[in-house]
Amino acid sequence: MSRTHRLELDDQTLREWDAAVVESGPDGIVLDRSAFYPGGGGQPPDHGVLLWGGVQTRILDARKGDELYLLPADGDPLPPVGTAVRGAVEDARRTALMRTHSGLHVLCGVVFRDFGALVTGGNMEPMTARMDFDLQTVPPGFKEAVEDACNAEVRLDRRIVVRELPRAEAFRLPDIIRTATNLVPEDVKDVRIVDIVGLDQQADGGTHVASTAQVGRICVVKVENKGKGFRRLRIAIGD
Repeated sequence: MSRTHRLELDDQTLREWDAAVVESGPDGIVLDRSAFYPGGGGQPPDHGVLLWGGVQTRILDARKGDELYLLPADGDPLPPVGTAVRGAVEDARRTALMRTHSGLHVLCGVVFRDFGALVTGGNMEPMTARMDFDLQTVPPGFKEAVEDACNAEVRLDRRIVVRELPRAEAFRLPDIIRTATNLVPEDVKDVRIVDIVGLDQQADGGTHVASTAQVGRICVVKVENKGKGFRRLRIAIGD
């Protein structure tokens, strides 16, 4: 059991908070409370800083295992165990990643609803992303149809609701796993659900905006054929 309370899972708008250092060394820094998203599900980790004792430690990466380790920039000082710190997540990066991640869920919902295709992979950086689908054929006008449908969902300003459900209850929801392979580990007892109300509901561990209108315009930049039944859609998020 990690000693870090994951604040970003409780409040995705949180950018600054107070914490105490419970471990500090070659593996990284462990806090008792942290809003740094450590990466996962294709979403990269947050960047930010820890402020303590009149100095600053830049956080450029994180590693999630038995503990949530924050990884400082090379040469930056490590706060000793017991130090009170002020954590701050880089707002522009986090917000861009939240918009991008929610945009991918809009894309996933549209392609599943309109074409019945499951996700086989994906990745994102701030304001740009790709998602891979198990889609045997691509009909004429597919790229334009998907882009138009995604932006129609953005204009509808659908609420994006995050909640946790016991595993058995979560898996009774229809189509809760939108990937071709169930990626939720067996030892996960409570499943975090991200629900774009009326469009897409799936298990997910990342950070998201509060409504589709906050995503911005979704541009389908390219549709790539990566082999039999393997289609890759690249998107960009704009204002």
